[in-house]
Order: sequence, then C-alpha cells, then structure tokens
Amino acid sequence: MDESKKIGRRDFVRGAAAFALAGGTWAAVGTKAEGTVWQLDPNKCTQCGRCATHCVLNPSAVKCMNQFNICGYCDLCFAYLHPGSRERNTGAENLLCPTAAIERKFIEDPYYEYKINEDNCIGCAKCVEACLVFGNGSFYLQVRQDVCINCNECSIAKACPSNAWSKVPASKPYMFITGETPPGQK
Repeated sequence: MDESKKIGRRDFVRGAAAFALAGGTWAAVGTKAEGTVWQLDPNKCTQCGRCATHCVLNPSAVKCMNQFNICGYCDLCFAYLHPGSRERNTGAENLLCPTAAIERKFIEDPYYEYKINEDNCIGCAKCVEACLVFGNGSFYLQVRQDVCINCNECSIAKACPSNAWSKVPASKPYMFITGETPPGQK
C-alpha cells in the first residue's frame, strides 16, 4: 500500500465514530484536511452548559482551558471551590467541578496553580462561569481538536444560544479569551 494513503489509528477511529453517528451509512464527515474545524469563541460563550450535553462524543470534545498568563494563582479560586464552602480544602463537598477536573498545586504561600485534567473535564462550564463572575476570567472553553471528530453539522453549534460556534482555519484552531494567538499558531 502507498504510504501516503495509509491512515492512522486515530483517523480510523474518528471515521468509525462518524460512521456510527451517521446511522451506519457513510456520510460526508468533515476532516481536518479540508482546512477548517469547529471552534467555540470564548468571548461569545455564555456558559450555558450545553457543550457537556450536546456533543456527539461522551465526554464532550469541549474542555476547559486556563490561560495562565492572566491567572491570578489565587489562594481562594472560585472556579475551584464551591461558593459558600466552609473550608478551603480539597474535600469533594467543597469543589465546584462535578468531576474533580481541576487540580490544585501549591506554589508558595498563599499561591496555588490550577490545572485542568482534561480526561475528567466534561465541558460543563461551571468553573468558567465562576471564574468570570468572581475571578479574572482565565478559565474558558475550547474544542480539543485532537478529540473532536469535526462533524459537518456540529450538534453543540446548533444548540448554542449565544451563536458562539463557527468554522475556523485548521491552521489556527484555538482562540484565547483575550484574543491573543496561542503559542505555536501564527
């Protein structure tokens, strides 16, 4: 077989998932080779929670990101701790995230770094909403292009009440909440 025509395991799985989603018929499903991918504009997102429930993948291809250059490395992070928590510890009753996807790492007193464990993140946006209300807005949602199957008609885009979804160039698949270009993109 011609080496240039071989497909990788991930592309095969994406194709099989698209086949299953199309009801077992081969439908025209978008590929990243076409030049565009679906992405969520974090500046239009209203944190409605539909990214977690309307994606054809389970868990959703939408994940929370933390833009570290604007993160405050807070002791009391409202994206991490449930508002009204009696204590600032990692007990499940104190955490805002329903899947414990945010990991807290001590830096120096009183600072902590907050990282997203994407394997646990379902894209519910609870932490994003809290960070926007009580923090500096460093948490935001994005479609992870290594997870997304790039459906021609994204079901989340159809359900989005703020019209925050669009096709973007595959060469620039991610957006920062500040509008800056992420590292590695031009």
